[in-house]
Amino acid sequence: MLLCDVAADDLSNYQALRLEKNAAPKTVNLEVGTIRAVLRKNRLWAAIQPDVRMLRVREDVGRAISRDEEASLLEACRASRSRSLYPAVLIALNTCMRYSELRLLRWEQIDLISCTLTVGLSKTDSGTGRLLPLNDRAVAILKFWADLFPVRIPRDFVFSSERYGLSGDGKTVIYGSDPTKPIGRWKEAWESAKIRAGVSCRFHDLRHTGCTRMLEAGIPFSVVATVMGWSPSTTVRMSRRYGHIGQSSQRQAVKVLSQGGPEDDNAQNWMDSQAGPNRHLTN
Repeated sequence: MLLCDVAADDLSNYQALRLEKNAAPKTVNLEVGTIRAVLRKNRLWAAIQPDVRMLRVREDVGRAISRDEEASLLEACRASRSRSLYPAVLIALNTCMRYSELRLLRWEQIDLISCTLTVGLSKTDSGTGRLLPLNDRAVAILKFWADLFPVRIPRDFVFSSERYGLSGDGKTVIYGSDPTKPIGRWKEAWESAKIRAGVSCRFHDLRHTGCTRMLEAGIPFSVVATVMGWSPSTTVRMSRRYGHIGQSSQRQAVKVLSQGGPEDDNAQNWMDSQAGPNRHLTN
């Protein structure tokens, strides 16, 4: 279609067609957002904007996997033909990095001496360039992975493009490695690992898992937000989604307010005075 011929009904029909093909509402919104950007650039969006409605997206999508599920999933990833799947999943669980942040990670972004990682281009400005401390699990797997590439250079991708085949004795053979290109995707290896592990989750749920565990451990929400790389608007939205997590630490926090104060005796005296024969009042 010519840009000048695109109408609000065309976008509405497109949304309906994509939903019939089981596309997620969020995916459809991203696609419509691309069309919107093109129309806006050509000064044609304002005319149809009032009649275009973006699809409603659920905010409760995603879950945290249990420790048992994590163990089963990691075991299945270790057995994968894709040798980079296991380190990628382990790093995702221990840094809360997004899929694209991991896939495009370069060695120059990792400092194994100071045990830190600098995130590259991210979904948000707040996420881009954020500095992440690496815990012992992340450092151990990254050191092991680095030793497999002794001639790597800083600009090489940590998870580079490579192909897999089977030798005559049934063993996996790796060939066609190109450290100047990132791995295309882990989709097939990831789906196979989930089936073997009997775990139903998305790769993005590894990020949900890390976030949930930090909050349950009592880490302040503001600190978690910096680790996650949320924008200010996303932080507000996520505070509603994850607000129920970490209530034990919140309960401990308010408990401190009532400890050892002189008002305890006064409050008890007042309650005792109200517990007499006239305690039941009527209007």
